[in-house]
Amino acid sequence: MTTTDDHQTSAPTGAGQLPRTIDVTDDQRVPFARLVAVETRKSFDTRAGRWLTISIVGLVLVVVGVGVFAFPDDAQDYVSLLGVTGGVLGYFLPILMIMLVTSEWSQRTGLNTFTLEPRRTRVIGAKITAGLGLAVVVLALGAAIAAVGVLLSPANGGEAVWNLGYNEVQNFSLSSLIGVLVGFALAMLLRSSPVAIVVYFVYTFILPGVVAALGALVDGFDKVAPWIEFNTAQTPLFTGDYRATGEEWAQIAVTGLIWLVVPFVLGLWRLVRAEVK
Repeated sequence: MTTTDDHQTSAPTGAGQLPRTIDVTDDQRVPFARLVAVETRKSFDTRAGRWLTISIVGLVLVVVGVGVFAFPDDAQDYVSLLGVTGGVLGYFLPILMIMLVTSEWSQRTGLNTFTLEPRRTRVIGAKITAGLGLAVVVLALGAAIAAVGVLLSPANGGEAVWNLGYNEVQNFSLSSLIGVLVGFALAMLLRSSPVAIVVYFVYTFILPGVVAALGALVDGFDKVAPWIEFNTAQTPLFTGDYRATGEEWAQIAVTGLIWLVVPFVLGLWRLVRAEVK
């Protein structure tokens, strides 16, 4: 006996019938926009993701509030408040990206994810798109909170100064998004939330201190540091309206290759080849 239809076929054998198989050659793949929407939703599906996002926004509110009521009058302008906002977001937004990637292993959802979409590069592309989109939204929210802080500054004797220019916008957004991409690269490379977060904080907080100490103790090391340490090379991006020189952009490119591109490529290679259980 043989049964056929559009998607299922079976054939007899001497011992009986073979199990029916499903023909998926004509099935359409999942739209990329749907993958991005799913990955975005995953950022808030867990309590950790929801509360981390709420905590980041809450911390920005606290920092801007302190700036409005405690900073000197000349430090209550938009650039100053946007700078402290960018400092908070630059440190904590990458953790959202890390959790978005490592949740597939820490929560053991990878088997479902990569079964429903076996092309792992598409899933990775959706994750990075969702993460960057979320980062842009949070950055815009942070900029809006800083703007509210400027409006409130006259309440403490300050003056609402809107001294925002192209350089400030570039530095604020670029430095934050670089941190997000570094977090993404570490997450792919390590595939463990605790390990990736610890390594990220070592990279963010401890490594710059070590480099600064070496620069003070070793003659000439301060000139070498911007070529080998990513945080040091990014210093011009954190200095308000300062415009980086050609040499400084070259330092950012070289250290970005070392600390971002290489870990990203290695992490992508590991994630694509990793066994999912």
